[in-house]
Amino acid sequence: MTRATQKRTLQTRARLVAAAEEIIKEDGFEALRVEQVVLRAGTAKGTFFSHFKDKDTLMDLIIGARIDGYLDDLQAMAPPQNVEEFVEAVIPLCEFMTCERYVFDVILRYSGAAGIAEIGPIAATFERSIHVFAGWFERSGFRRDVSSVLLAEGVQAFATQAMALRFCARHGDQPLRQQLEVYMRAWLLPPAVPLHQQ
Repeated sequence: MTRATQKRTLQTRARLVAAAEEIIKEDGFEALRVEQVVLRAGTAKGTFFSHFKDKDTLMDLIIGARIDGYLDDLQAMAPPQNVEEFVEAVIPLCEFMTCERYVFDVILRYSGAAGIAEIGPIAATFERSIHVFAGWFERSGFRRDVSSVLLAEGVQAFATQAMALRFCARHGDQPLRQQLEVYMRAWLLPPAVPLHQQ
């Protein structure tokens, strides 16, 4: 591929992403349609599909980039020293991840990968969040009876559960912040009896 062709390809992809971002700002994630994107970007539908397998693949890119922005902010913060500070720090990210049911569904579907070649933007952010949280836990006063990485993995699991409850008919009325605090207290604070003595 020549440099000129490569440059045009990147420019076209950028136009498609920018058009999608504008539509999302106006109508939301789920309402976005491929037809709207190509019309606004001034490209053919086939051009869209030469860049993205489908709408969800485009959403993987856009949502992953937004999660990365939140992780940039978290990485720049001083490590939280108590549960309240931890929840306060992560609540903006969790609120974005649950801003629409469709967004949360895409995040769950793209959070893992069957192979190295399939690791997309959202899956990469899940790995990155483990590193961000583990870095915090190495410099904080939370429990020390498990590794900082395991602590971070548990936080991710409990946060995902708290976010999922937001869409549950039986538990959807519970505030996300409140549910996160319950889970984080149970997981981040040292147990009264060390695990090896239980």
